[in-house]
Amino acid sequence: MTAKPNPIELQKSLGGMHYPADKETLVEHAKKKGADKSTLDALSSMPTKEYDSPAAVTEAVTKKK
Repeated sequence: MTAKPNPIELQKSLGGMHYPADKETLVEHAKKKGADKSTLDALSSMPTKEYDSPAAVTEAVTKKK
């Protein structure tokens, strides 16, 4: 199981993101913002779909598999 990212770091890495956005776009945006490994791993492990808000991303990242 992937370690949960720090919620503050997660939101920082999504700052300036335009929604809705798909998983690949979110991961690329976080990389450009300098997200740490746990944040990138968590975003990469989310279901492939479109997310309509930062809250939706946070929920997807923090759900137990």
